[in-house]
Amino acid sequence: MCVIRRVTVSLLPPLCKQALTIVTPSLGLLLAMRVFQAFGKKIEIRLCSCVGVAHGEQSMRAKRESELSVLQNEILEAVATGVAFVRIADSLCRRAEALAPGVYCTIASVDAAGLLHPVAAPSLPASYGEALDGLSIGPEVGSCGTAAYFGTPVEVVDIATDPRWADHKEFVLPMGLKACWSSPIKSPEGRVVGTFAFYYLNSRGPSVMERQLVDTCVHLCSIAMERAEVSRRLQHLAYHDQLTGLHNRYAFDEVVSRNMAAPEHSFGLLLLDIDNLKQVNDSMGHSVGDGLIREVGRRLANVDADAGVFRLGGDEFAVICHKCRNAPSLAELADRLLSQMERHYECEGNTIIPQVTIGGVVSDQDGASADILRQNADLALYHAKQTARGEYIHFNPGLRTSIQRRVEQIALLDKALDEDRVFAHFQPVVCMKKAKIVGVEALARIRTPDGEVISAGAIAMGLTDSKNAFRLTGCMLEQIASAMRGWMDQGLELRHVALNLSTVDFQRGNLEERLRRPFAAHNVPLSFLQLEVTENVLMDQEVTSQVVRLRALGIQVALDDFGTGYASLSHLKDFPLDYIKIDKSFVDCLLTDTACSAIVEALISMAHKMRIGIIAEGIETPDQAARLMEIGCPLAQGYHYVRPVDGDTISTLLRSFDGKSGKRTVDAT
Repeated sequence: MCVIRRVTVSLLPPLCKQALTIVTPSLGLLLAMRVFQAFGKKIEIRLCSCVGVAHGEQSMRAKRESELSVLQNEILEAVATGVAFVRIADSLCRRAEALAPGVYCTIASVDAAGLLHPVAAPSLPASYGEALDGLSIGPEVGSCGTAAYFGTPVEVVDIATDPRWADHKEFVLPMGLKACWSSPIKSPEGRVVGTFAFYYLNSRGPSVMERQLVDTCVHLCSIAMERAEVSRRLQHLAYHDQLTGLHNRYAFDEVVSRNMAAPEHSFGLLLLDIDNLKQVNDSMGHSVGDGLIREVGRRLANVDADAGVFRLGGDEFAVICHKCRNAPSLAELADRLLSQMERHYECEGNTIIPQVTIGGVVSDQDGASADILRQNADLALYHAKQTARGEYIHFNPGLRTSIQRRVEQIALLDKALDEDRVFAHFQPVVCMKKAKIVGVEALARIRTPDGEVISAGAIAMGLTDSKNAFRLTGCMLEQIASAMRGWMDQGLELRHVALNLSTVDFQRGNLEERLRRPFAAHNVPLSFLQLEVTENVLMDQEVTSQVVRLRALGIQVALDDFGTGYASLSHLKDFPLDYIKIDKSFVDCLLTDTACSAIVEALISMAHKMRIGIIAEGIETPDQAARLMEIGCPLAQGYHYVRPVDGDTISTLLRSFDGKSGKRTVDAT
């Protein structure tokens, strides 16, 4: 009785009522069969008759074909189920050795650099693999190296005398190996990716059966290696960021969770953000932004070989360091990372100094679980971005209080806007030479429910909410237009009223219409309005385009806090500006730092040549005012002249100081 043990349906074409003849090698019978409905996973095979007996060579050939078919099915099944290539190669070598007694089978891979690496040699000693590993392929590098080099099979019937083995025979002859036949394994594109070799204990070449066996094995190796390479690429894509080549968020989450699960899991975690990446993308192009991301990733990876660097997405990176087991050592690493960012980066004709902000935690001190650790690191980073951009903040439980304070300030400002408790104070801009008020800057003030007046700076966290920032601008525009109408009706002269705008003002709604509406309602020309915009805001290309349109309406534009942002002097020629405001930080060091004084003097000179007005902020002493006048700064504001006051006080000041007194200080009392 003949029993057909298994039929692999997936390897058969769809059949219906097809007759075939099957050879049973163990019995030497030719059996007539009829196959029905082989379309699904079920197959029906009916034995019709025994049509003959196979003898001699036909029977042996049928047996070999059957054995090769079984081998092929087993290897393909292993490939399909994701068995590792090393295991498949080992199994294939052992099966080949069983089918061809007296041979020693080896499989090697060839890397992109043309170096051989052992994959499987189950019947040879470890010294064989050690000698082969890292060997460069070439025209006379044994059988395997030569086959890989030329991409064709190489038969060496006598290793001892063949010149292709002259430099390598000493590591195989002591093993009793006398002949070697090696065939290249090629990828579907035709690139040599490995070799499949038979070694013999006597001097001979391959038999017909062995050639058939090797043809099958080489084909199976090619399939298995291609599948392994695809799997490797998919694995790499799953765990790596394509832009930087660093590990990605998925890998980061796994590493943090695995480390936190370890019995001793003390390690440092840093989260980093690239500051103002959006502005770089908008003003210089996304290719420059991508280049900046790659450069930051490269610099981070070069700081400490023992630290793991991850790109979590967008502008965010993470660094894990097992050597940083306490806050001081983690802070030292953060300082080194910040130092790495100080060098200029050149990309497509643009010069950028990368800046990152960092928050950090230590695992066994700042997080009881992986989730809490990440949350605490996020809190530290968030706090650093709000209070210390370009610096490092280590987590402490008090940061949660800071976050709560932000929530409270957002609510306080939101309620004040709802209840009309937000109003404008104005700080004069003075022509120092004439001691005359020529303009004012509008500053928001909030009256608390108990009557206390506080500045917007006291609740600055409330302005980090985009909705609040947008509403506050609308409120201030109405009050500015109303105040300007009052001063005009009194016959008082002012060049401008300035108001600071944020990015959200340019991103939400129709800014041009928001500006027109209140000024038209009070019959005030838009030419009296001056908009103050920081460098970081103006670097956004869309913002710059809007500013150009606003200037066409007669609105003045001032670059606020110059020197504290991300732009360089080279951008000034591209910014549509009427004024530059020198930041208070430069004024503070004007008299004590020669470099600072030189920078301010150069800026003033450059502004004059570019026909851009210049205003110095934060003047607090007569000496500062005198020095600024000496180096040619025409306009100034600060407590030395007048603190921010209400609109009625501005009216009094405008009447009292007409520029004829020669006074250098404007008294608001």
